[in-house]
Amino acid sequence: MNNQWRADSYLVLLACVYSGTLVLSAVLASKIISVGSLVVPAGVMGYSLTFVLTDVISEVWGKQRAKTVVMGGFVTLVLAFVITGISIFWPPAPFWPHQPEYETILGSSARIMIASLSAYLISQYHDVWAFHFWKRITTDRFLWLRNNASTVVSQLLDSVIFITLAFYGSMPVVPLILGQWVVKVGIAVLDTPFVYLLVHLIRRRVPSVELGSSLKS
Repeated sequence: MNNQWRADSYLVLLACVYSGTLVLSAVLASKIISVGSLVVPAGVMGYSLTFVLTDVISEVWGKQRAKTVVMGGFVTLVLAFVITGISIFWPPAPFWPHQPEYETILGSSARIMIASLSAYLISQYHDVWAFHFWKRITTDRFLWLRNNASTVVSQLLDSVIFITLAFYGSMPVVPLILGQWVVKVGIAVLDTPFVYLLVHLIRRRVPSVELGSSLKS
């Protein structure tokens, strides 16, 4: 196994985890959980992980590869919504009594789907752009800074766009936005060591392949 093949394999693996986590987050979002006095969709846990993955891909493989993974995730989400919608409208077997529960858990309104896809595209592309903006400003130092600076703003964009498009006029959007953002920021701070760990492990496994700029703290 040569180093280039190994590097490509790691990228494919991270891209698969990224897309799978997106779909899982969309399913988990049907449950609302309490985090102290805040309420957020359960999918926030998985969705926050996607920013870890794009930051690692951006750091190791560069901006264009990260943008490609983001677009792949968008296509995956669209397919997931379409296939889920078909499965909901498909008549159930006569002996299967769980159609109402199935629709409740997996059914999303067109408004929520549009809000989800819009927030995803804007926030994820902003995350990739901001990561490399801070990478240039810091001359490839302070991975922790570009990881957090890009993610914190991107998560705010995601929360504002999704909550506003999905719930404006039916729910108080400001408390929902603030609640989601606070939880996401907390997760972003906690995930920084994992970004360092993943970048370090990948570069150690494929040292002779030019993946990206050297890791500096």
